[in-house]
Amino acid sequence: MTAPLTPPHQPQQPHEPPNDAVPPHGWPAPYPPSPADDGGPSVASELRQAVVVAAISTVAGVALGLLWLWLAPKVPLISDGKAVFLRDSEGESAVGADGTFVLLALGFGVVAATLVFLVHRHGGVALVLALAAGGVLGSLLGWGVGTFLGPTRDVVAHAREVGANVVFDAPLKLEMWAGALLAWPLAAMIVHLALTAVFGPRDPDPTWPPQDDAKPATPTA
Repeated sequence: MTAPLTPPHQPQQPHEPPNDAVPPHGWPAPYPPSPADDGGPSVASELRQAVVVAAISTVAGVALGLLWLWLAPKVPLISDGKAVFLRDSEGESAVGADGTFVLLALGFGVVAATLVFLVHRHGGVALVLALAAGGVLGSLLGWGVGTFLGPTRDVVAHAREVGANVVFDAPLKLEMWAGALLAWPLAAMIVHLALTAVFGPRDPDPTWPPQDDAKPATPTA
């Protein structure tokens, strides 16, 4: 007969939870870290960043309008003293104004998304929405700046002012304004999401403690 491994007078140990519930001392928790512990900003900080992004994008619309006014092709008009006509009826200058605005808006969207990603690599839905809202507001402001600083919209009065058989520029306008105003926000959202998916930070994999598969020794008789 061999003596039992556990003395009969030793008090019974309290019940301990399994290893997968409480890790041993010194081991990290077997659960992924919470969003508050991953180094990202708080909700209030992220909202403040989103407001700043939307505001800066809106103000950048002034630069968009100035560039559009400078680069958009001019539409020449001429008057015979009674009516106003296109000097070149087969020209594509009117369509070129829309194309110039769209290309500039796409460029502004790409630049805005890239800068936001470089400054705030954590990303976030709030920043994407701010890029979209700022893009729409910036496009509206750029449209307004370009048309306000461009040739007057009162074509008849302008024709009377310059006189008959004198070429003058038509007012700057967008024919396909709905699509032009969406170019900036769409480009910003797509580029930012793509950069975040490719170069954004990854969530760390949870670290699990080693499992002790050794079976307790059983007393032998």
